[in-house]
Amino acid sequence: MSQLRVVLRVVGQLLLAMAAIIGTALVFRALLLPALLWAFDPDPVLATQLKRFGTLISAMLGYWLYVRFFRKRPVNELRPALAGVALGALAGAALIALALLPLFAFGIYAVTAHQGLQWGLLEVAGFLLVAAMLEELVYRGVLFQTLETAWGTLPALCLQAVVFGMVHLENVFAMDGNAWDMVATVVSVTLLGAMWALLFVLFRNLWICGLNHFAWNFTILCSGVPLSGIDDWRDSAPVRTEYRGPDWLTGGLFGPENSLLTLVVVALVVGVLLHFARKRGRLFGAAAMDHGR
Repeated sequence: MSQLRVVLRVVGQLLLAMAAIIGTALVFRALLLPALLWAFDPDPVLATQLKRFGTLISAMLGYWLYVRFFRKRPVNELRPALAGVALGALAGAALIALALLPLFAFGIYAVTAHQGLQWGLLEVAGFLLVAAMLEELVYRGVLFQTLETAWGTLPALCLQAVVFGMVHLENVFAMDGNAWDMVATVVSVTLLGAMWALLFVLFRNLWICGLNHFAWNFTILCSGVPLSGIDDWRDSAPVRTEYRGPDWLTGGLFGPENSLLTLVVVALVVGVLLHFARKRGRLFGAAAMDHGR
């Protein structure tokens, strides 16, 4: 099969998968959600969470239908894995803490106010959980696995990581970032995309990747600094923090993900995960063609 035909097949599969995911989410938002709101009349906060988690569940249903009936394989990547999910979440929090703790210890980040635990933190946590799972569903579930089937695990890992990094440039443009923000964001988020893809390669479970992703984001939020260039949620954090020093060390307006310290930590983790994936034969060979088993 020529490369052009492979590319067209990949594009077609991506479009079909996204149509299934978006289509089921739209059906929920247009039909089921209004019925639920009319029947139960929840308060605005609960209604918002119902909308978010209902959208996630319906999107996962669309993904399940696509994989089960179009790709014709078991949807093993959505199977429950409670122990793995718990460990994945702890690992996500611990990894970003490796960069955050030295920044706080040496006064690069300084706590300026203690705001305590607030109900708004739970609302933001719900949003971050849904956002992380949706990103894993799209980038690791759809994009990575489609590219993997066409070209193999390692090329797919690199391609989806670059796409993941480039898409997040939107955050830099929104905050009018400088040259460091742009370069660091592409490198940082590309490395994160590679890290979460490698977790998926090793465990083949979207819940593990999604909770690791969520815990990474939620830990940054709780530290009171910007999260991926978004400053709006800092009022919900338990502490208020300011950063002092050059952008290459603090991460600047994008937050600690763009700190050189975080880049080093994530790069080392990616290297370790690559080693284990290669040692287990997950980067080459038949696994790339039959990852559903």
